[in-house]
Amino acid sequence: MNASYGDFRDSESELGRFRLRLLVAGGVVLLGFALLIARLVTLQVLRHDELATRAESNRIALLPVAPNRGLILDRNGIVLASNYSAYTLEVVRGKVADLDATFDALGELVEITPRDRKRFRRLSEDNRSFESLPIRTRLTDEEVARFTAQRFRFPGVEIKARLFRQYPQGEFGAHVLGYIARINPAEKEALDESEDAANYRGTEVIGKLGIEQRYEAELHGQTGYEEVETSAGGRAVRRLRSNPPTPGNTVHLSIDFKLQALVERMFGDRRGALVAIDPRNGEVLAFVSKPSFDPNLFVDGIDSESWKELNESLDKPLLNRALRGTYPPGSTFKPFMAMAALQSNKRTAEQGLHDHGSFMFGNHRFRSHGDHGLGWVDMHRSIVKSSNVYYYQLAADMGVDLMHEQLEPFGFGRKTGIDLNGEVTGVLPSTAWKRRAYKKPEQQKWYAGETISLGIGQGYNHFTMLQLASAMATLVSGGQRFEPRLVREIEDVVTRERRPVSGEALSPLALKPAHVETILRALHGVTQEGTSTRVFAGAPYKSGGKTGTAQAVGIRQDQKYDKNKLEDYLRDHSLYTAFAPVEAPQVALAVVVENAGFGAEAAAPIARRVLDYVLTGRVPSDEDIALVQKGQASAPPPLPAASASAPQP
Repeated sequence: MNASYGDFRDSESELGRFRLRLLVAGGVVLLGFALLIARLVTLQVLRHDELATRAESNRIALLPVAPNRGLILDRNGIVLASNYSAYTLEVVRGKVADLDATFDALGELVEITPRDRKRFRRLSEDNRSFESLPIRTRLTDEEVARFTAQRFRFPGVEIKARLFRQYPQGEFGAHVLGYIARINPAEKEALDESEDAANYRGTEVIGKLGIEQRYEAELHGQTGYEEVETSAGGRAVRRLRSNPPTPGNTVHLSIDFKLQALVERMFGDRRGALVAIDPRNGEVLAFVSKPSFDPNLFVDGIDSESWKELNESLDKPLLNRALRGTYPPGSTFKPFMAMAALQSNKRTAEQGLHDHGSFMFGNHRFRSHGDHGLGWVDMHRSIVKSSNVYYYQLAADMGVDLMHEQLEPFGFGRKTGIDLNGEVTGVLPSTAWKRRAYKKPEQQKWYAGETISLGIGQGYNHFTMLQLASAMATLVSGGQRFEPRLVREIEDVVTRERRPVSGEALSPLALKPAHVETILRALHGVTQEGTSTRVFAGAPYKSGGKTGTAQAVGIRQDQKYDKNKLEDYLRDHSLYTAFAPVEAPQVALAVVVENAGFGAEAAAPIARRVLDYVLTGRVPSDEDIALVQKGQASAPPPLPAASASAPQP
């Protein structure tokens, strides 16, 4: 009986514990369901809008679409920069474990040269590891098909359709156009902090030099976008909607490409620069720097060998000599000295002196033309016969600061304001300039003897051909000044409306018409009875000009200049400034041929043929161009303009 009662009590106790466990388990289950219901309410009700938007963003991607870059045309519609589409094979370094092994395997499908690999390494130095970089560009359809079939073998490698910039004229006009290249980290950082950050999403290139750089805002266009549905793996499966990009505007230059190509051909392998300006409005007709380079090399990343060749060449093909190359102006400076003398009342046109062939200042003897005198020279004859003695004395009488005061308004020693980045100021010396330029007190002092050679365009004087051409345009127009302009019009790619881009008219110089007439008459005399008579014989228009020969290296007092005893890079520079027609100037120019000697031998023949082209449409024959290239030309042969054909660049 007692045993049965004990068993009953144990069974009842176990049943109680079971019920308790059942209640606890039921409570846990109910609590779990309550939590699930609460979470479901939170997700489906309270955070529905937020999570729905996030889910949609995971399913839908907004992809930027880079715009087509705007075209660049010359003043007559010749295409100088355009675009074309091609496939590229690109690699994301961060997704590839062994680049060399990957390149070797890819080489079995598409050709990958050592130059391609070097270019990729060079690009890798300036870009992050997660950015896509090209290993091969301009793939053929067959190469695209072969890679696509084997794509699964190459994680981190893909084919992309890219727009490429093309410069169809090659080296011609390269220093004007500049080039585009990949955006480097510094440029990317600057863009990210600018108002244009959104407009450059998806864009990988930017203008680096020339018009491409200066007019980047016009040429770039407006970025579009595509809204696409993506798979779980992130691949686009369906385009939902899009906003197409707006191409960049078309830039019309003032440059006449046929003239530009003609001048570059006439330089041949020689170094130098030429700038031709319309003095009526400041438009630049030709802007030449030689030697040049092929901007197409930079479009998809220049290889190290080509870069080294350009960067280390003694001829400095990457230097824009028209914009940044400074030279002593030599005797081309004399007409401006004469104008300064007239304007400051230091001379009248009739005053003169006896040129005995040299000028003594203290114990120093300043040379003249082969040490032979020119006799009596007034202002007119000093320009026509290019008397050094006249301008030695004039410089001594004026002093450096008065010279600076009179000549600086012509644009010497300051930027012209042309629509290109990187212009230099050159040097028009003064006592204040020397104090700024030098640190030691003994170097800061201006010595009277330093003034003398300034009068003939030597000494500290150093200017660009742009400055010299701009000053010539100001002089022959009677003092009217413009900021030179390379871009003539901007054409809106959507509306086709053209917006003129005129050079800013600066306040004119108060040059007395009688003084201007005196100088222009003398400059015309240079072509009739002076140093460029042979070169301008038979010209069907009246022109004016001035030869110049500028020292590249100093010669001691007891030595005579002998170009045959000097290395090429030490010989004198050949310069010429010109304008035409005399009665109503349409073109003013300045040209330098480095280390080519007397101005009438190398520079003046180029100037003559530029004026022929601009005023009469005449283009020299190949035989005549060959003589110009050798420095053996004078006046062109008397052939009718209709028989000449335009140069083929």
